[in-house]
Amino acid sequence: MPNIKSAKKRVLVNKTKAARNKSANSALKTALKKANIAIETNAADKEAVVKAAMITVDKAVAKGLIHKNNAARKKSALATKLNKSNA
Repeated sequence: MPNIKSAKKRVLVNKTKAARNKSANSALKTALKKANIAIETNAADKEAVVKAAMITVDKAVAKGLIHKNNAARKKSALATKLNKSNA
C-alpha cells in the first residue's frame, strides 16, 4: 500500500473504475453472445437482439471501453451474419 495520500486515493479510484469496466465489458460480451446465438438458432426476435447488441457496442465506445474501429468491426460482423441468415 502506498504511503502518499494521493497515491492511496489513486489505488481506491482505480479499483472502483476497474470494477465498473469489468462489469461493462462482461455486459458487452454477453450481448454479443446472445446476438450470435439468436442468429445461429434462427430465433424469432433475432433482429431485436442484434439491434440491442449494437446499441451495447455503441455505449461501450462512448464509455471508452473499446475503440471505435473495434466497435465498427463487431457491428459489421453482426450485420453480415444477420443478412446471411435472412437470405
